Amino acid sequence: MSSSQDLVTALKAELRRAGITYAALALELGLAESSVKRIFAKRDMPLSRIDEVLAVLHLDFADLARRVAQASPQRSELTLAQERAVVADPQLLLVAICVQSLWTLEQITDAYALSKPQALACLLALDKLGFIELRAQNRYSLKIAKTFRWRPDGPVMQFFRDHAVADYYSGGFDGPGELLMLVHGHISLAQAALFNEKLQRLAADFSQQHVADQKLPAADKCAYTVVLGMRAWLFAPFRELLRSPA
Repeated sequence: MSSSQDLVTALKAELRRAGITYAALALELGLAESSVKRIFAKRDMPLSRIDEVLAVLHLDFADLARRVAQASPQRSELTLAQERAVVADPQLLLVAICVQSLWTLEQITDAYALSKPQALACLLALDKLGFIELRAQNRYSLKIAKTFRWRPDGPVMQFFRDHAVADYYSGGFDGPGELLMLVHGHISLAQAALFNEKLQRLAADFSQQHVADQKLPAADKCAYTVVLGMRAWLFAPFRELLRSPA
């Protein structure tokens, strides 16, 4: 949850936006201006005082919480130590992937052999990591950016290389809605960057469709996994046939 310091910082921003000075606020609260300045300088304010300032601003606490959430930068990746912590616990890694798809606690426990306390413990751990913000009634909001990715050479991607790649590509990719393509070509670095942006948009479209289809019955849906990659690479046997530069 947001700290009191974040809430006070948001209050200061709202006061500036409303053109309310510390002197004017002091009159409304029945305090000395020096007291108001000291309160904001310490950035430590009880909820009762926050409510009084919100009344002056004609805002409610939910409005302030939204301001704090909007001002908080979303994470594009976890630290190396945090990824190690996630991958060290298979249940935590599973729940981290589930919340990226915005699964509810009930959906997670219905689909996987996790008890509610086990799943909730994982949500609490992800809250501490700054991956989500856990709210009342076990609801949460993501604190990761749409461009979030696991570190390319980090523990999580290594886990998938070790345990998932062979399993994923062992399929025939010939079922309904399945596709596997391998395309090789020589293009400029500028164009490569543009294609990366297109791939990121495709991943975002897939995620948005997942959210849109949440309301469909389970019988009308199938679990798909999209793997997107683009690398300056040539198959090893082909590299061996390259001519040496003059």
